[in-house]
Amino acid sequence: MSDDTRTRILAAAGPVFAEKGFQAATVREICQAADVNVASINYYFGDKERLYIETVKQAHQLQHQQVAAPDWPEGTPPETKLRDFVETMLTTMIGVKTARWQNELLMREMVEPTNACRELVQENVRPRFELLLGILDEVLPPEVPRFKRHQIALSIVGQCLHYHVGRAVIPLLVNEEDLREEYTPGRLAKHIADFSLAALGLTPSLSEACSREAAPIAAENTP
Repeated sequence: MSDDTRTRILAAAGPVFAEKGFQAATVREICQAADVNVASINYYFGDKERLYIETVKQAHQLQHQQVAAPDWPEGTPPETKLRDFVETMLTTMIGVKTARWQNELLMREMVEPTNACRELVQENVRPRFELLLGILDEVLPPEVPRFKRHQIALSIVGQCLHYHVGRAVIPLLVNEEDLREEYTPGRLAKHIADFSLAALGLTPSLSEACSREAAPIAAENTP
């Protein structure tokens, strides 16, 4: 029964915190929504801040548990790992169905970070960031300094975040057919990986890659 009560409190807290933020949300309205006694917050979480932190972490977990992490056999090329990593990130961001409050709460935390952001990064985000850095270590020359490796990794993550943050605007900029066929997590992952590898000089230039992709299409359209 105790686990059920804790679950109900978390479920009720998510939408309230997403709408009002940590400061404006009240323990009383969360408890009313969960149909529990006000003292339940202290009993199960200690205080309002810990409830907020656990709610943010749960929102993140609910998104990521829907997507399996890549499992690479020994000898997998780093270019393949990069594409898989990006596709996993994009699938989590734009390819799974989530409750509206989850996205709103996580976006609020990114814009106005609290202690929840610090815990979330240390426990969940940093391990994935370290995985990306490990992939880049396989393709970058050893003399590339640490700060530059971090900047490269953050540039790749930033491209993924663009499609997450801008997903309401992108459909207004591209036609429906392209949106349906070329803006899937898999296609976007290929583009981001190709773009990033080309920028690093590790694959042919992006213009050459685009020309190769366009050739079969042009051949199909030739009478």
